[in-house]
Amino acid sequence: MDWTERTVGAATKAFRDLKSASQDKSENVCAIKASSSKRIAYSLAATKFSNFQETADQLPCLMKHVKLAAYLLNPFGALPTTLRWICSPARQFPLQDAEFDATHLAGSCSRLASVGADLRDGFSSSNRPEKTLSLFFEARNCGFSIDDLQLVHAIKSCSSLLAINEGEQIHSFVAKAGFESDLYVRNGLINLYAKCGRIEIARRIFDMGLHLSLASWNTMICGYVKLGRMEDARNLFVEMPERDCVSWTTMIMGLDQSDDPVGAVSMFRHMCTDAVRPNEVTIASVVSAFSRTGDVRGGRAIHATVVKLGFEFQVLVSTNLINMYIKYSNLDDACRLFDVIPCWNIVTLNVILNGYVKLGCVEDAERLFLNMPERDVVSWSAVIDGFLKAGQIQKAFEFYGRMQHDNVKPNKVTITNFLSICGDLLFLFEGQQLHGLVIKIGLDSYDFIHTTVIHMYAACGRMDLAHLQFVSGANRNISASNALIAGYVKHNRLDQARRIFDRMQNRDVVSWSSMVSSYAQSGQFEMALHLFYDMQKSGIRPNEITFVSVLSAISGCGDLQQGVWIHEYIYRNSIPLNDNLSAGLIDMYAKCGNINDALGLFHHIRDKCKSISPWNSIINGLAMHGYAEQSLSIFSDSQKIGLEPNSITFIGVLSACCHAGFVELGEAYFRSMTKQYRIEPNIKHYGCMVDLLGRAGRLEDAKELINSMPVKPDVVIWGSLLAACRSHGDVEMGEWAAKCLVDLEPSHGGGRVLLSNIYAGAGRWDEVHRIRRVMRRRKVQKLAAYSGVL
Repeated sequence: MDWTERTVGAATKAFRDLKSASQDKSENVCAIKASSSKRIAYSLAATKFSNFQETADQLPCLMKHVKLAAYLLNPFGALPTTLRWICSPARQFPLQDAEFDATHLAGSCSRLASVGADLRDGFSSSNRPEKTLSLFFEARNCGFSIDDLQLVHAIKSCSSLLAINEGEQIHSFVAKAGFESDLYVRNGLINLYAKCGRIEIARRIFDMGLHLSLASWNTMICGYVKLGRMEDARNLFVEMPERDCVSWTTMIMGLDQSDDPVGAVSMFRHMCTDAVRPNEVTIASVVSAFSRTGDVRGGRAIHATVVKLGFEFQVLVSTNLINMYIKYSNLDDACRLFDVIPCWNIVTLNVILNGYVKLGCVEDAERLFLNMPERDVVSWSAVIDGFLKAGQIQKAFEFYGRMQHDNVKPNKVTITNFLSICGDLLFLFEGQQLHGLVIKIGLDSYDFIHTTVIHMYAACGRMDLAHLQFVSGANRNISASNALIAGYVKHNRLDQARRIFDRMQNRDVVSWSSMVSSYAQSGQFEMALHLFYDMQKSGIRPNEITFVSVLSAISGCGDLQQGVWIHEYIYRNSIPLNDNLSAGLIDMYAKCGNINDALGLFHHIRDKCKSISPWNSIINGLAMHGYAEQSLSIFSDSQKIGLEPNSITFIGVLSACCHAGFVELGEAYFRSMTKQYRIEPNIKHYGCMVDLLGRAGRLEDAKELINSMPVKPDVVIWGSLLAACRSHGDVEMGEWAAKCLVDLEPSHGGGRVLLSNIYAGAGRWDEVHRIRRVMRRRKVQKLAAYSGVL
């Protein structure tokens, strides 16, 4: 039997199997079709058309192959385009015709048979969207008819791949073929355009639908949620004729992810009111929302709801519950819950690990990490971050080496944390090593890492390297400029900071605030205010940090009118008064001479204060204005409500005692700083005590305190002691204090004048004239006092 008879026999047998399978209703039909398709495809592909003898009697045999394949590929419809052209009666097939390539015909028939088999058996079940999409377009090009189910799968594949160009081609085919009214096709198109960010087109398709299913509404709402357009999602949600669990869950997830956890919790309560049973995803989202509200009581209530609904052992829900308790800083309950859940995954372990790190339990974090059955980059980053926060730099580097040994590549967060800690702890050598690693693994192209490197060098005092890193960056972004400006400001190099600021093409609120703050802190109050007004003209909206710096500048120059204007600006623009801003306003009113408004503002906000800062401002302000008893009374009130004082608090308290002459009380407060509150006194506290003892005439005690100071006395302390010596006529102590003051600052004229006044009070005029002559000869002058208020 020659090759032609064998090929025709194999194809004919396959054809008979296909015909009998078409009449069979059993479950094996698809399998028989697939087998028949492959057998015919193989027989056609194996045919060596190039070996045909060039005789006309062999052409019918070839045409029989072609017609068998054509019937196989589309037995109940039109022939595919390629075979329809080949089988045309008007077409002549001279074997010598260049247009007729028998080998190409064999390949085409084989490919068509394969496409046909895939269309019948593999199209809808393919879990690879690339393959499904490729098969769809190949089937169209081969002339196969496309049904609605195949369209749905093709559109779904475009959505998975975010293939908007292919999706638009399919949409065009849908419109031409009249499938627009098909509900499933329409829902697929809505989902495609929503996922690809073409939400307006998705909404037009949605609005054109005469009959909408619940899935249509849910898909449209989900599209809005993914793009963060919660207002549009909420409006559509309200219009829904009916809602199911998916509708409510989508809204709850959207509100939680858009920083509105309170709204998410409220939505869940409405869901319960409508008697819609939540699913696992709903509960997990609600637990996540409660963890961000800080509502501990509500968090425990949702935990009870989880148990009641039977979701407590779902991994997603239990992991979110553990995370909620960790955010509440309740590690005990988090660990108890972890111990009772029957199953967990690496995400659960990472949550516990991060909890240990967050609450400073580094040893527990290390123990858990070493016992983990598997670790990912999040696990390594968490334990390394724990060591960094605990100041265990060497151990952090040790674990980083082990991380590399396990072939785990560090992520951007790990590197950023390393660099930040090196800057905070002034570890320049380690920071340079990390910088080299950043370049080696190719992370230097990320803007925030580039900025962190600048910050690290600036913090370590290497402004030359910080500037070099800045100019080496391909993209000198705003954050990098801000980091360099902050470095120059920190090292009192305002001219360089201003040059960088002036060269910036774009500036944000951080850029402006940094420069305003730097001028205010350096005593250039007018320049700070001038820059603030330029900031307003540029259209940048100032924030709380900007206003604190501006108020500091106003306090320095004593311009009450501008301070009142700033207060009105804050009120008109509904800028929230946090503790720092409230403290700045109170301090401004007090230093500008309006203690009554300062006190009125304090009483207005005192119940809302969460920190000691506003209390410090009013305590210091009252002490400065001589209202010592009222200042100490407010300090006592702060202790009653449990506010922890800081070093600034005690400056005000000791100043009040000094102005009122409460020597014993002042000494008691001074001792309580170290014994009760663990606050080490600084030079300002010692200055208050020297002034207090000196005013009371206890000059020897003041001298003893100065000699016992852990820091070197400054001009203010020697000046206070010298003034007390003049008041009490202690010439010997005055001479000692004056000598120390001159040694510290030879050009200080005020000390020499005080000493001459002491001599004058003692009748030692020769010494008075001597000091005056020395001052004239050295051209030392006492600076005239002035007031910025009067």
